[in-house]
Amino acid sequence: MADKRDYYEVLGIDKNASEDEIKKAYRKKAKQYHPDLNPGDKTAEEKFKEANEAYEVLSDADKKARYDQYGHAGVDPNFGAGGGNPFGGFGGGMDFDLGDIFSSFFGGGSGGGFGGSRRQNPNAPRRGEDLKANVTISFEEAAKGCKRTVDIHRIDVCPDCGGSGAKKGTSPKSCPDCHGTGQVTTQQRTPFGVISTQKACPKCGGKGKVIETPCPKCSGRGRITKPGKIEINIPAGIDDRQVLNLRGEGNKGLNGGPAGDLHVGVFVRPHPFFERDGFNVWCEVHVSYAQAALGDKIKVPTLDGNVEYNLRQGTQPMDVFKLRDKGIPNLNGRGRGDQLVKIIVDVPSSLTDEQKELLKKFNESLGNKTPQGEDKKGFFKKKK
Repeated sequence: MADKRDYYEVLGIDKNASEDEIKKAYRKKAKQYHPDLNPGDKTAEEKFKEANEAYEVLSDADKKARYDQYGHAGVDPNFGAGGGNPFGGFGGGMDFDLGDIFSSFFGGGSGGGFGGSRRQNPNAPRRGEDLKANVTISFEEAAKGCKRTVDIHRIDVCPDCGGSGAKKGTSPKSCPDCHGTGQVTTQQRTPFGVISTQKACPKCGGKGKVIETPCPKCSGRGRITKPGKIEINIPAGIDDRQVLNLRGEGNKGLNGGPAGDLHVGVFVRPHPFFERDGFNVWCEVHVSYAQAALGDKIKVPTLDGNVEYNLRQGTQPMDVFKLRDKGIPNLNGRGRGDQLVKIIVDVPSSLTDEQKELLKKFNESLGNKTPQGEDKKGFFKKKK
């Protein structure tokens, strides 16, 4: 990773740049090095890929925070040894129950919990935890749909012991202290008599069973954290920062409980030419003064490739025309947005003497005098 350039340097921005500034910087670089504008230029192609990689990290708040703290190592796929949680929060690889922690503070016996709540039966089925992940896709992929493979670390049933926690060939035994009930009774003599209370058996943790020979693979927990890959279908029309929910792809449940879900946040890189507006797409097309005045057949880029459009005679600067059904597909599969094209008339910044004379004659042929001397004053009088 030592040969990688700093991502802020790649986009030409400061570390305190806002989200909007990061997006604008990326669009500028993407337009400068886009392969369509630099055909066959390998250097431009590499710089375009470099800008994409930088934007993918800096546009994601969590990845950006890790990058700011640890550099390129912080956004390496293997960073954190399987955190599996790019959105932040508790990592998917932690195998403990928060309820057990709280019950140790507020009491876990029958009727003795905080607020009178009862401790959950440790043998009852429990749903697995949800997981979160992020993917970054291009503007075109968001419009047309695509497939992505997500790397996750999730808790699964131990394949060696089948979730029992006991070494293969053995099985958990009934707890000798509670005789398999999971509860023990204690008696305390008071001035008012003997009071009996029940609490979870400390030897088996309320499960009623003990493991004499733990499974070496999962250390008796019955679950393991392992890396995996999931292929997801991203539907056509998805927008930036929308979340896909994959049911049952999270951590496996306990005691036969259902698995949690996987929530995939989708980040869409901005496009150097197109801007999204709902399901419509905007773009700008530059034409010459002659093309605008006389009309012309021009090529307009769309998400489906270039199309020809007959520019009408007398087109004005900033005029907008519509290309029907050339926008973003609706997520529910019904219809498609339009493409709105804004015309930018390019005025030449330098002219030859011959061209200047021709323009003056053209201007006079329209009945207009060259705006010099007194004519300028007359112009301002009209404005007033």
